[in-house]
Amino acid sequence: MNYAEIKKYDVANGPGVRVSLFVSGCRHRCPGCFNAEAWDFEAGRPYTKETEQEILSALAYDYIKGLSLLGVEPFEPENQRGLAGLTALVRGRYPRKDIWCYTGFVYETDLLPGGRAHTEVTDRLLADIDVLVDGPFLQERKDLSLAFRGSANQRILLRTGDGRVDISSRFDRR
Repeated sequence: MNYAEIKKYDVANGPGVRVSLFVSGCRHRCPGCFNAEAWDFEAGRPYTKETEQEILSALAYDYIKGLSLLGVEPFEPENQRGLAGLTALVRGRYPRKDIWCYTGFVYETDLLPGGRAHTEVTDRLLADIDVLVDGPFLQERKDLSLAFRGSANQRILLRTGDGRVDISSRFDRR
């Protein structure tokens, strides 16, 4: 897995001050994507144990609310394995910090068993994510007034206590 950037003081991709990891690689190629330069899976730098430690160290501060995973596509199968390891470490070390993830895949059709992005680690990764922002960016539905998303088709979904994503409890504040 490669990554394009780590933001250690991000306030745009979830509530509060966050550490955000922007992974590389995406097959969606949404017109108007804010990060098209990272569509290539080889873009950016390799994700290493040192990268992981950098992220864990950046999360150590009390004022950091949590971790956001985005980029172009965290749920590409090539990215899920590395991210599942990271989220497990974050959960273990920082259980009070939340984890947000942005994906162009749709939860019900793409991420559940049988979906085109479901792998052997998808369920484990989803269980560690507190808030999932799903759906592709659609230029024709772009809406800058929406909180934490770029187009009106995208949803903000909350994880339940049993680790499942509850599509009925949406965090849809403007």
